[in-house]
Amino acid sequence: MEQLLNNPTATVVVAVVLFLIVLLRASLRVLPEWERAVVLRLGRFQAVKGPGLIFLIPIIDVARIVDTRIVTMNVPRQEAVTKDNVSVTVDAVVLFKVVNPKDAVVQITNYIQTSSLIAQTTLRSVIGQAELDDLLARRDKINQQLQSIIDEQTEAFGVKVTSVEVRDVTLPEEMKRALAKQAESERERRAKVIAAEGEYQAAERLVQAAERIAQQPAALQLRYLQTLVEIASERNSTVVFPIPIELIRPLLDSTGQHNTPQGPSQT
Repeated sequence: MEQLLNNPTATVVVAVVLFLIVLLRASLRVLPEWERAVVLRLGRFQAVKGPGLIFLIPIIDVARIVDTRIVTMNVPRQEAVTKDNVSVTVDAVVLFKVVNPKDAVVQITNYIQTSSLIAQTTLRSVIGQAELDDLLARRDKINQQLQSIIDEQTEAFGVKVTSVEVRDVTLPEEMKRALAKQAESERERRAKVIAAEGEYQAAERLVQAAERIAQQPAALQLRYLQTLVEIASERNSTVVFPIPIELIRPLLDSTGQHNTPQGPSQT
């Protein structure tokens, strides 16, 4: 060690080697698959590099790392008034990613914060143009409209909005009670319609049965006997029913013919 320190040439060599190691370490960087480096050379845009091993000129090149993975951003709760004058509180989730790293670095200072502010203002604006029924029952349409408007504004700085979902809609208590009464009235209306439809179908069947019985009178008598059997099996009391003359007319006719006196035989 003392010989190395006493030898100026060796000291210079060691210093140069150490300098080259530090320089090489500052010049080479390894980026994972989802990162891109926006290289600025002397303050001017040079190139977008990565992923993998990239080379930078120390002091001259400056690299701004951009994550290209999908970012999940929660939109804070926003108070808005719908088109039909109902106050609601809504929040949403926005999914976006950087598709142009150069614009995300050069065109804007903080693309994540800007995207969040655009999402908040757009959410209030779209809710103000929609009716409450659309917000509750047609949320997919609201989501698509939000995505289209936000994506159109973020495209200028290299951000692509992949999805927007309205997560929760909070209504005032009086509006909740009104919706509950409306739902109850709707259920009662449907029950009455179903009952009326059942009575109508039953009446149609009775008309068809009456027409069929009118074509076959014997069917009415069979139905009459079946009713007697059902009543007799359900009750213990004695029930007297008049027997229709049509049931015993064949018996009377045959008896009358048998008892009719025959005239004197001719010899």
